[in-house]
Amino acid sequence: MRVLILGGTREARDLAAALVDEPGVTVTTSLAGRVRDPALPAGETVIGGFGGVAGLRAFLRARGIEAVVDATHPFAATMSAHAVAACAPPGHGDDPAGALAGDPAGPGSVPLLQLTRPGWTPGPGDDWHRARDLPAAADRARALCPPGRGVFVTTGRRQLAPFATDRDRHYLIRAVDPPTDVLPPRHTVVLDRGPYTVDGETRLLRAHDVRVLVTKDSGGALTVAKLDAARTLGLPVVMVDRPAATGPVPPTWPDVAGVLAALRGLAAGGQAAPPA
Repeated sequence: MRVLILGGTREARDLAAALVDEPGVTVTTSLAGRVRDPALPAGETVIGGFGGVAGLRAFLRARGIEAVVDATHPFAATMSAHAVAACAPPGHGDDPAGALAGDPAGPGSVPLLQLTRPGWTPGPGDDWHRARDLPAAADRARALCPPGRGVFVTTGRRQLAPFATDRDRHYLIRAVDPPTDVLPPRHTVVLDRGPYTVDGETRLLRAHDVRVLVTKDSGGALTVAKLDAARTLGLPVVMVDRPAATGPVPPTWPDVAGVLAALRGLAAGGQAAPPA
């Protein structure tokens, strides 16, 4: 069985590591190429985009891919939509229900499974403020943070323009690679990648006089320490919601074990049992 993982997450790497040990399985992971020095998974890796839906469909056909696992970042909405369309039977890109269910609806369809880690949830002592997108998050952060104080932004190196018009606050921006967008007049950039510790995050917040944390609802354990640190310090958190799906959603599992079981079902000639 030839499996393509659309990766870039810890879960994708864990799945690839498990699949390389599966008898008769060949695994290839696709990375978008947006990180200069990505953590590479086990098995074959291809880096760079496919060229849209048509390019991904051509790759699936050329490689004889028999199953696709979308294990991209929860905010990679465009890639997920491309996967839905590419895995559908030709001519059924707007209605790919058969392919999504792991029961091909016609020649040329490819079963598509999704591996998405659950989002974070607030607990006792948390002060969370939901935002639908980054412009709304920037507005909320300005309302919560007094002038002259710090805002910690951990939403990545792109789409920072909503914060750039603020001259009254200092922005601590953390990303894996240098930001590619316009930045606020008062800012500090920290290049780092998780996992992080609560002690380290607490020291960072204190050192930069941070009064508000802005983050995406990415979920997972690698970067959750910043939320624990914010709770410890009594700081509000502006949480950017995940983008809503704009089309059909494939069967989705929250962990590697569930996807592995589904792929084994496909390899045995059956269907991917839907998640409970």
